Amino acid sequence: MSSAQRKKKSNVLRWLPGVLISAIALYALFRLIHLQDFKRAFATATWQYVLVVVLIQATSLLVRGKAWQTILGHGVTWKQAFFGISEGYFLNNIFPLRAGEIARSVFIGKSSGLGMFHVLSTIVIERVFDVAYAVLLVLITLPMVVGVSWVKTVATTVSILVAAALVILFLIARFRVQVSAWIEKLGSHWKWVSKYVVPQLEKLMNGLSALTNPVQFLLSLFWIGLSWAMWVGMYWFLVQQILPGALLWKGAFLGGVLSLGVAIPSAPAALGVYEASMVAALVILGGTESVALAYAVLQHGIQFIISAIFGLWGLVREGQSLSSLMQNIQRGEADKESAEESN
Repeated sequence: MSSAQRKKKSNVLRWLPGVLISAIALYALFRLIHLQDFKRAFATATWQYVLVVVLIQATSLLVRGKAWQTILGHGVTWKQAFFGISEGYFLNNIFPLRAGEIARSVFIGKSSGLGMFHVLSTIVIERVFDVAYAVLLVLITLPMVVGVSWVKTVATTVSILVAAALVILFLIARFRVQVSAWIEKLGSHWKWVSKYVVPQLEKLMNGLSALTNPVQFLLSLFWIGLSWAMWVGMYWFLVQQILPGALLWKGAFLGGVLSLGVAIPSAPAALGVYEASMVAALVILGGTESVALAYAVLQHGIQFIISAIFGLWGLVREGQSLSSLMQNIQRGEADKESAEESN
């Protein structure tokens, strides 16, 4: 078997589990629903609902661009960050293995002069912040969902631990040199630490190097938090279409569960997994499977279209074609793999 064939087989084995998970999720969903109920629910969605979701989705992309610009630092403009993140989201929706993250790190790395690896490491930090917010939302709202008193104590404790973890992240960023030396020393004693743990910590450290300024760190948290607040409002509006009079915390619960759900490996655009996560959360909150799936499909479709509009706009601005895109992604993945092997 040639090296090209081995690489092709390796790529297939990497994206195949995600495709299988998406296929299973879709199969399970369509086994649960009643098609006529699904069609009726889909038809009840108003143009006002669609307009509100479109406006929030578009505005939240602008806010996410500002958040990423803050993490990247002064070398990147808001416009660059906005189009970079839009391109990344769009490409994640059409290519497997979150190729959009590689693509936007290549685009912004070149245009800003920061380099692909530095930009990629800031995406890792962005994801860490997102996971922290998602976990906090689920933990804060879980006692209201379950209605058991001891859950509130556990949720409060874990929420404090998540907040403490963010403080530790800032301290690691502030004392990066000392922590790096300690990590290298630790890796020299245990091979498995050197092989598996150190490379991941180094990625985190590289991203944190951009957040040594307390103001920059807090501003990054603020802008990402603002985007989450917008999403919570949007999901609250969605829940109200299904459960009139629903309280705000139900939108927060839906947003947290959905974000954690789409982190599971899946086909491009988190197809099937997105819908399954949203349906599961809405059913827990009191909705029915068919109605929940109708709104999940509509919400996902709007999200896809918005990211496609701004993503394609950004790609056209930069004169990128699909062939050059694939070359950039493949080159970026090859550089990433080479760097990981050298570590």
